[in-house]
Amino acid sequence: MPSDDLRRAFDAGRFRALGERGVARLAASLERASRGDAMPVLPWADPEELLARWPGDFPERPAADLVSAFDALLARTLEASNHLHHPRYVGHQVTSPHPLAALCELASALLNNGMAVYEMGPVATVMERRVLAWLAARLGFGPAADGVLTSGGSAGNLTALLAARQAKAGFDVWREGAHAGPPLAVLVSEQAHYSVRRALQIMGLGAGGAVSVPCDARFRLRPEALPAARARAEAAGRRVFAVVASAASTATGAFDPLGAAADFCAAHDLWLHVDGAHGACATLSPATRGCVEGIERADSVVWDPHKMMLAPALATAVLFREGSRSYAAFAQDASYLFTPGPAAAEAPAPGSGTGPAEAPAPGPGTGPAEAPAPWWDIGLRTLECTKRMIAFELYASLSLLGTRLFADYVEGCFALAARFAERLRGAPDFELAVPPECNIVCFRHRPPGLAGAALDAHQTSVRERLVRSGGFYLVQTRLPAGVFLRTTLVNPFTSDEDLAALLEAVRTAA
Repeated sequence: MPSDDLRRAFDAGRFRALGERGVARLAASLERASRGDAMPVLPWADPEELLARWPGDFPERPAADLVSAFDALLARTLEASNHLHHPRYVGHQVTSPHPLAALCELASALLNNGMAVYEMGPVATVMERRVLAWLAARLGFGPAADGVLTSGGSAGNLTALLAARQAKAGFDVWREGAHAGPPLAVLVSEQAHYSVRRALQIMGLGAGGAVSVPCDARFRLRPEALPAARARAEAAGRRVFAVVASAASTATGAFDPLGAAADFCAAHDLWLHVDGAHGACATLSPATRGCVEGIERADSVVWDPHKMMLAPALATAVLFREGSRSYAAFAQDASYLFTPGPAAAEAPAPGSGTGPAEAPAPGPGTGPAEAPAPWWDIGLRTLECTKRMIAFELYASLSLLGTRLFADYVEGCFALAARFAERLRGAPDFELAVPPECNIVCFRHRPPGLAGAALDAHQTSVRERLVRSGGFYLVQTRLPAGVFLRTTLVNPFTSDEDLAALLEAVRTAA
């Protein structure tokens, strides 16, 4: 029988009391953070100092008054956290989630429906299918498209590249192993996110598996450099099977020329993967769609709603133009999970190269399946077995708030970045790294007499002072010209006045 402590831990009445107090506390924090003048963006503390404030000598028995104790713990947590709803948060590419999505996260956490198989998470499974179809249509993919939701862009890039290798390697990597054929390689922009190279090394391709393609002065992949990069790989004894393009790059927000990359891939029977974790959102509005012209020709795209769709982290869509390819990344037998059922999608023949599927995916039980795999057993296509209900917050957002809200949000963030760039151009003591293509703006402060390493150190010092002060949260990046301050304008309530104040804060910190 459950102990009294266990019974009280699951008591619905106490859960209601905890929720009422907790939501009130969170709402007050949201209101304060959104005002911007009532709290720091980040109340800085050195790591060892903060660790000392949070003891690890946990008690044996529950708190006597759990509601009050939870309220106190939540208050301390909020006080010490980074506040992404603060309009002067202009840091990493993680958005300020809207409250409805946060409530969906609460519900999904309590339901805790894993999503390896349909029967474990039925509603979330069908929600995911509807969300994926909507996202794929925004990309311009046809009705054959399919995909999965997974936990972050790193997992998403790995999933897409595993499918690309199985489709284009020329041998069955899944069954025969990565060394059953010649060494493989992928052509990768020198500005690509580090997770792409890491994925290739996880896949056993080694450091030489990522062949860098140079970029132009605006940090966009140079398509005319692709043939030479492919020739270098082949001269080293490697077979190139894919090209990875960015939309947009993490460092500067640059969009690679996707149409030209697609032309090259079509001419050489290569897979085109677009890391659109940040910039695939440009497809949501006609005003911004030009940034990703050609994305509809990609074989796979990664898109992170937790970057530019106001969703909590982590939420990543991996979308395949030919949905049958989504089964190629992971084709695992597990008779205790996957059972045969009527098929709604066919998987490609392993290692079949190009064209539609000629044989079903590896199936349940022992040996290849006689029938194609069912779309509703999502664990056949994801790295995760137990996966949270990522789709719930996205489905609720689209169905209850409407799609126009997200187009307006993307348009607003991109436009704010363009105005900030104009402000920087008009400030003689600041330098704009490159005209922004989305909502990422890189710049540096240039006081007289500083250059080289001293100028780089100046940016780092200024940023550290700003972060420690709590007035702003921004990051930095290293470009060929040196260290630059980097802002990602993801909070929908960040204003031109906030960015003018940022420049004054930089001058003061300097």
